[in-house]
Amino acid sequence: MRHILVSLLLVCSVVARADEGMWMLNRIDQRTADVMKELGLQLTPRELYNPNGLSLKDAVVDFCDYCTGVVVSPDGLVFTNHHCGYRAIQQLSTPNDDILKNGFVARSRSEERPAEGLFVRFLERTVDCTSRVLSAMNGLDNTKLDSVMTAVEKEYQEANPDRYCVVKSYYTDNAFYVSIYKVYKDIRLVFTPTETLGKFGGDTDNWMWPRQTCDFSVFRIYAKKNGEPASYSTDNVPLRPRRYAQVSLDGYQPGDFCMTVGFPGSTDRYLSSYGINERVNAINVSMIDVRGKKQEVWKKWMDAERSIGIKYASKFASSSNYWKNSIGMNKAVGDLDVIGQKQELEQQLKDWYLADSSLTNRFGTMLDDLNKAYSSRFDGVRARGFFNETFKRGIELRRVADIVSHAPAEPDSAEMASLCEQLESFYKDYDPRVDEEVMAVLLQNYRKQVSAKYLPACYDIIDKQFGGDCKAYAHDVFSRTVLVDANCLDKVLADSTLLKSDPGFVYADALPETETDIANSIKQERETIDYAEHLLTQAILERDQETPHYSDANFTMRLSYGFIQDYTAGGTHYDYYTNSQSLLTKASRQHQIPDYELEDNIVKLLRQGNFGRYADRRTGDMQLCFLSNNDITGGNSGSPMFNGKGELIGLAFDGNWEAMSGDISFDSDLQRCIGVDIRFVLYLIDRWGKASHLIKELGL
Repeated sequence: MRHILVSLLLVCSVVARADEGMWMLNRIDQRTADVMKELGLQLTPRELYNPNGLSLKDAVVDFCDYCTGVVVSPDGLVFTNHHCGYRAIQQLSTPNDDILKNGFVARSRSEERPAEGLFVRFLERTVDCTSRVLSAMNGLDNTKLDSVMTAVEKEYQEANPDRYCVVKSYYTDNAFYVSIYKVYKDIRLVFTPTETLGKFGGDTDNWMWPRQTCDFSVFRIYAKKNGEPASYSTDNVPLRPRRYAQVSLDGYQPGDFCMTVGFPGSTDRYLSSYGINERVNAINVSMIDVRGKKQEVWKKWMDAERSIGIKYASKFASSSNYWKNSIGMNKAVGDLDVIGQKQELEQQLKDWYLADSSLTNRFGTMLDDLNKAYSSRFDGVRARGFFNETFKRGIELRRVADIVSHAPAEPDSAEMASLCEQLESFYKDYDPRVDEEVMAVLLQNYRKQVSAKYLPACYDIIDKQFGGDCKAYAHDVFSRTVLVDANCLDKVLADSTLLKSDPGFVYADALPETETDIANSIKQERETIDYAEHLLTQAILERDQETPHYSDANFTMRLSYGFIQDYTAGGTHYDYYTNSQSLLTKASRQHQIPDYELEDNIVKLLRQGNFGRYADRRTGDMQLCFLSNNDITGGNSGSPMFNGKGELIGLAFDGNWEAMSGDISFDSDLQRCIGVDIRFVLYLIDRWGKASHLIKELGL
């Protein structure tokens, strides 16, 4: 039956709505191109994607496998979001050179700072490998799919040894493509605004509109003199890219064409109503609950000591981003009755397949199977969520215990060198005092949230030796363990008995058993759910053959197109852009709302109002952020927002609160993409950063 779906997918490359869909660039047909042209796109499909020549996709990069960036100059300059570069900026910051707080401007190439660990990937081509995967799957059950995909991926990797190849599933395992990338690893920081600008609004405004955040940072790609990738070297030179995006000062107005190209991470729009219920009530609730408590502890320490503030800045930002996302998703799923909408669709599908005996034979038990399997594993999935958020993403002690416990026997080996690097990185951003308090809080909370059968062995110690007092237990662990600093490795190498006697290792060693027990409790239902969800997608595609269907996001390059558009929600109308006065108004409340802090010199600069060519020609405003109805999700952060000419007008960085269920269900009336206006970016580079050399490099 899979071969039927392959032919159906060829029909599904036509776009029904201009404002919905994350579309594969290599599958844009003429009808789709005609729709985009009518909306204002002046580029042909070949100018968007051309694996054998130059196209717009060559200016867009996968930024470190979690964001998107865009090349904007002939010397490899890359724009992305501030929050995408945040980790690298934090790593380059110290209390004495706090560029995270104060910002940074490289006045020359020699001042550009190597950002260790960053990389960018250029997509060279995307190849349909569906037939190869399905032929290899012939006679095998679905549990072997991951292994088959890995084997096919290896074939492509062996055929392209100097490239990075990855096979991804599309349409819930109904199609498969391999993406082939060229990877550059010498990436250097060029410019970042102050933290108050790059994160303006903080958690208060995150996922909200209106916004005034200048969410950008600037990096440069370096390579060998022949343009080939290389690790960091002083001999490397700025990359001369095949293609870069032209920056536009022309701005936009409502109805203007707008297109994003980027790497959206993950959506679940084909997910059943049963799966949505699990996501909301078993998975998101654990993230909301545990991260809220962890972040409260972190924030207290971060505010008290700037050194801790720097250490935990990136961890806090990452944690809080998805914490608030989950809160918003759960609210929107309820407000918009997303589960009810999906149940209505499922009933329509049921009516369709029950009217045909051949369809009933294929899909007849699908929905019942989903209902039973999801219900059966609900408690286990909820427990897994609380376990992961508490012991894997919450209390950090286990991570370092795992690193040290795997120390190789040979002290001079490459493995030992790698382990030492891991420890150095860990302790650079770690404070045991903070982790002790987190442990006390989260252990107490975990006991309240899950059944006793899901409690790891540390609770036996807590109850027998500390009378159930998690705080006393945490203090005992951290007062006696060697794992509080980087000297722990030498101590363990000198006395291996610590691996069995040290309270930090004792705590960590007992966790895998509980983790395995939880995993086994939900293992049986996984195959049933995976196959039934696969069938559900088949049914949707097959019933609606004349309706276009895009695949869920999977961090591969996608295009979304639409136009500049405002919106109305809850009786309130929201304009399509914000201006400098709105930023100053919020900044005037910084004593009441710390997330609205803004330095005096920046306030003074904005009040002067000398915006020059960066002001909008129609409104006269310094426009800061703007809205489009482009369809984006996590991973799209830093995605270029292009006008109809393929010129850069902004960088996507967020979505709006009213449509936070967008990863599950797109609402065209409410869902908006929030972007930072490229003119606001250039204004700050020029007037605050006084980096006229960068403006000149952009050809402006």
